[in-house]
Amino acid sequence: MREIILTLAGIINNIHDTLIDMFGLQMTDKELHFWIIGIIGIITFFFVYVCFKIIEAMKWSITILSFIYTFTVMVVLVFAIELQQAVTNRGNMEFADAVMGLWGFLVFFMIYFVLAVIIYIIVKMVKRK
Repeated sequence: MREIILTLAGIINNIHDTLIDMFGLQMTDKELHFWIIGIIGIITFFFVYVCFKIIEAMKWSITILSFIYTFTVMVVLVFAIELQQAVTNRGNMEFADAVMGLWGFLVFFMIYFVLAVIIYIIVKMVKRK
């Protein structure tokens, strides 16, 4: 996990240096964050908006959107816990731990999904009779 974070930090630093070299601007970190995160954010917003409009037309739209939101929160939570372990030296900061935590959520969600489908089918069959 440390290696991944260090690699990502190196990539970000290279992008920072490239942007400064390309545009010849000397931006502070705050100014650079303003522009880069702003641009990434608005591009992400439009992509998510289009995807969610497509999902909105589907039968299980609220369930799908709830899953996407929950999974996003779980990703942030898992990596926050891993970073906390690195800062406090309590436990090992490993990417595998993060993956297993997310895998746990996916397994429990699949159990819920299977039970929900079974109940849905039973209710449909009872209503037909």
